[in-house]
Amino acid sequence: MKKVMFVCKKNSRRSQMAEGFAKTLGEGKIAVVSSGLASSQVDPISVQVMSEIGIDISNQTSKSLDNFNPEDFDAVISLCGCGVNLPQEWVLRETFADWQLDDPEGHNIDTFRRVRDEVKARVIQLIADLS
Repeated sequence: MKKVMFVCKKNSRRSQMAEGFAKTLGEGKIAVVSSGLASSQVDPISVQVMSEIGIDISNQTSKSLDNFNPEDFDAVISLCGCGVNLPQEWVLRETFADWQLDDPEGHNIDTFRRVRDEVKARVIQLIADLS
């Protein structure tokens, strides 16, 4: 089973959504964790828009990338364009992608929903590619 790391700046919105989708849709196919260049907290609006479609991320926590070893992961996905700021050993995994999705922070709930749906489509494709 492939191990996937979703990484973002703060691990509070996009990467948390990706982790929720990957755990739900990729169950038994991939193992997944998310982290940030810095840890913060999971955005309550992200929790809300995920719960609207039946995925509960309320128990997920924000984690720092420093807490993980790149060798433990087959795929590393940056969701925010932060790939340029990642240490080289993270970028050189078997699979690396920089999705560069909009940060919904400070925007209305419709922006959160749009980003959520974009994350879902990308995660579905990722699961198919890695399975």
